[in-house]
Formats: sequence, C-alpha cells, structure tokens
Amino acid sequence: MIASIPSPSQGVWELGPIPIRAYALAILVGIVAAVFIARRRWAARGGDPDTILEIAFWAVPFGIVGGRIYHLITSPEKYFGEGGHPWDALKIWEGGLGIWGAIAFGAVGAWIGARRQGVKLAPFADSVAPGLLVAQAIGRLGNWFNQELFGSPTTLPWGLEVSDAKAIEAGYEPGTLFHPTFLYEMVWNLGGAALLVWLDRKFRLGYGRVFWLYVMIYTSGRFWIELLRIDDQASTFHILGLRINVWTSIVAFVGALVAFILVGRRHPGRETTLLLEPPATQDDEDEAADLSR
Repeated sequence: MIASIPSPSQGVWELGPIPIRAYALAILVGIVAAVFIARRRWAARGGDPDTILEIAFWAVPFGIVGGRIYHLITSPEKYFGEGGHPWDALKIWEGGLGIWGAIAFGAVGAWIGARRQGVKLAPFADSVAPGLLVAQAIGRLGNWFNQELFGSPTTLPWGLEVSDAKAIEAGYEPGTLFHPTFLYEMVWNLGGAALLVWLDRKFRLGYGRVFWLYVMIYTSGRFWIELLRIDDQASTFHILGLRINVWTSIVAFVGALVAFILVGRRHPGRETTLLLEPPATQDDEDEAADLSR
C-alpha cells in the first residue's frame, strides 16, 4: 500500500542559460494533446484537420492571457497586496492560470479563428471539448511539480508530501500530508473525457452540446475539489463563505445545464455542415446561371 505521494524535488532544469520548467512543459504538452484530439474528431465530422490548427492559433494565446487575468483578479494579494511584487504577475511559468478566464478568452479567440476559416463555432467546440479535459489533466502535473493545488491535511495512504516551507506557509507542521487535489482533478478530467467521447458516439450530439456537457462534467468535479484546497494558489476572495472559484463552478454548471437542454430541444441531432455558408450544389449553380441570363 502506498504510504504517501512524494512531490518532485525540483520543477526547473537548467539547459545552459535556458530554464526548462515543468509547469510550462505540462501546459505545452496539454495543448498539443488537445489539438491532436480535436483534429481527429473534426476530421471524423467531415472537416479539414488543418482548420483546427488555424483556430488554435487564435484560441491558445487568448486562453493563456485570459487564464492569467482571471487568476490575478481572484488572487490579487500575492501580487498587489502587502509584500507583493506586481512584476510577478507576468511570471506565468510559476503557476496561476484560472481555467474560467482561459475558457472565456479562449472562446473569443476560437470565434475569431472560426470566422476567419468560415466554419461554425459550435461543432468546433464539440470537437475540442474532450481534448480540453485531457489538456487540463496533463496541466495538473505542472501543479504537482510546483507543489501547489493541494488540499487539506489527510491520513489517507495517498496523502501528498510537500516541502517543509510549503507546509509551514499553509499553516501546518513539516511532514503533514495533504489531499493531492491535483491528482483528484487529473483522474476526474480523464474519466470525463472518456465519458464525453462515449456519449457523443452513442447519441451523436451536436450544436455545442458536447461542449456544454464538458462544462457540466468539469464544474461538478471542480466544485468538490475546490472545497478541499488550502494552498496559496487557491483564491482567497470569498462570497458568503465560499471562494469565488466555487461560486463560478456553481453558476457555470447551471448555465451549461440550461444551455444543453435548450439547444437539445431546438437541435436534437448533429449539424449537417460545418461551414458558415455551405458550398453551392450543382442545382444552385444551375439556378444562378439561369438568373444571370
């Protein structure tokens, strides 16, 4: 039986003058995995896989900026409070990307990319949804290396070891074991990705319903995981005794559930075209030729 889960002793390796950071690697690998999965799913729906790359060119940087902005808004004291260093707000390699800001800004970037490619946003969102969960799962490895995103103390055999400095910073004695919430979220996200793929294949979901299911799956897991968190990356901004991230999960889950139901009633099947303007058929061309005479 596992007595505990050790944390990595370091998260940065020096390659000459270039620092290689585990957190940044995890984010990059997650992005590559999400794009790979989305390309395969988009092609299965009849689209050009390269379209995913073109849209990702817009969605990824927007998502990273949005994720950082959300983190700064919900956890400002570390950067702008007493003893804080505002310039640290730019150090995203040290951790701190809020998923809701990443999704919101990433959606704006995806919308721009989809419009430029002449395709509908909803089927793109459905194609990328399982990959987002996989990317988020991989990204949690970066939190493990940074010794962040851990929960309250536990005596369970899979308790997480952290450095003495991290334990003291959290207000506990050195040697205290904590809930490995980064691992809980990894397992939850990977299971959710598999569930999304299965539901999509079984029910041929479309018009954004896979994406709304993704939001519901993620937020239901994030809700209880967030309640366990005590680390310094957890938001300290509270409303009615709950952190803003918990409230965001609740509101996002309800919104996604309503959207899923409403879209399902209006569009019970899957899109017949991925294009904003379907290509002209031979009959359309003949009709246009007749009108021009």
